Amino acid sequence: MEEERITGNLEWDGLRRPQLIYAMISIFCGIFLSVVDGNICNVALPTIAQQLGVSSADSIWVVNAFQLVIMMTLLPFSTLGELYSYKRVYLGGVAVFTVASVFCTLSHSLPMLIASRAFQGLGASMMMSVNTSIAKLVFPKRHLGKGVSLNATVVALSAVSGPSIAAAILSVASWPWLFAINIPMGIVTFMMGWRFLPDNPTHVLGRKFNIKDALLNVLVFGLLIGCIELYSHDGRFSTVLIGAAFLLVSGWFYVRTQLRRRYPMLPFDLLRIPMFSMSVITSIVSYTAQMLALVGMPFLLLHTFGMNAVETGVVMTSWPFIVMFVAPLSGSLSDRVHPGLLGGLGLLLMSAGCFLLSYIPEDASHLDIAWRLMMCGAGFGFFQSPNNHMLLSSAPNHRAGSASGMLSTARLTGQAVGASLVALLFHLFGDKAPHDAMLLAGALTVCAALFSFLRLRTK
Repeated sequence: MEEERITGNLEWDGLRRPQLIYAMISIFCGIFLSVVDGNICNVALPTIAQQLGVSSADSIWVVNAFQLVIMMTLLPFSTLGELYSYKRVYLGGVAVFTVASVFCTLSHSLPMLIASRAFQGLGASMMMSVNTSIAKLVFPKRHLGKGVSLNATVVALSAVSGPSIAAAILSVASWPWLFAINIPMGIVTFMMGWRFLPDNPTHVLGRKFNIKDALLNVLVFGLLIGCIELYSHDGRFSTVLIGAAFLLVSGWFYVRTQLRRRYPMLPFDLLRIPMFSMSVITSIVSYTAQMLALVGMPFLLLHTFGMNAVETGVVMTSWPFIVMFVAPLSGSLSDRVHPGLLGGLGLLLMSAGCFLLSYIPEDASHLDIAWRLMMCGAGFGFFQSPNNHMLLSSAPNHRAGSASGMLSTARLTGQAVGASLVALLFHLFGDKAPHDAMLLAGALTVCAALFSFLRLRTK
């Protein structure tokens, strides 16, 4: 076996203007495409179900297929980016996403639309698995905090604009146009990325892609998210137990094989770095709390405060809206203030917002609810960018792909667990579930803040 060694430009320190500007635009366009398409269908599901003649429950698979494929393939694609080229994986993702958008636009049945959405999820996974790795290559080291914060800002802007874009399109056109608008933007993103994105400055010679590890990763994460989704949608308990048993067996075998690898797909080598592992744990717990709040809050607004769907959407927008302003500020501060301190204080602010929302009086005005949600959003904004910065900067340059994949995996795992916990609370407590979800979100955010503060003493 050829001896593994790192080669290339070990002193790489980002791009210079104007190439930096054009590379940023290419990255942000890809983020916008993948994030917007993750939630643009939510508003259109009733319309899609009606026009395709299917039940509302079946139509949810239009969203689930997209998310499931992303979760199953993130880490293998991040490994491919490390081995060969972040740029090639990213551009391949843009191409797959654009072609899949054509298939989604032409879909005339639910099975075809679900298959097209799964294909689209594959492209989104390729983009998401390496976009932060590319950001680490594009931005000079002294400006990495700002670059990561700009990524977070684009994610927040995409999350805010998704439902609005969907509503605007559906007001003048049919649902296939939700996917048709991706096609020209995808072509422009591909052309700009091909011209301006850099290739990997370093490579590990003698390292090969392990297909068996990739298949095991797909199986384990597919079973994990599949069991959570099945339970959340009232699947048969016996089926969930069988899936959980297969998950435990395959998970044990996967972990055992990964522990033997020098560069594992599930990055145990990075998780042995205390700063990296603490950042991953903080991320999972905080995203679990965020999803608890974001899923539980609309039910609280609907049942407790009697708001309609439009009012609920407008009030809920206050959370991601404030993130657009806080994320750039926190990114700038993370270059001067320890991210563990900044993130911990932000999570405490988010926790205070969650507790205030759980005990809010029933006669509260829209403004009373909105400023509490803005507290949550501001707190999370102060956490997100510094945490991402610390997670990426604590990994070696030649493992940036796995660090990026682990960042996205931690986020998606937390979100899946948070949504499942809301479903569990509804099973256990009925109409009290939204109130309890906010309490649990507040408690988990306090735990995440403690994990963040512990990083102050970690080398």
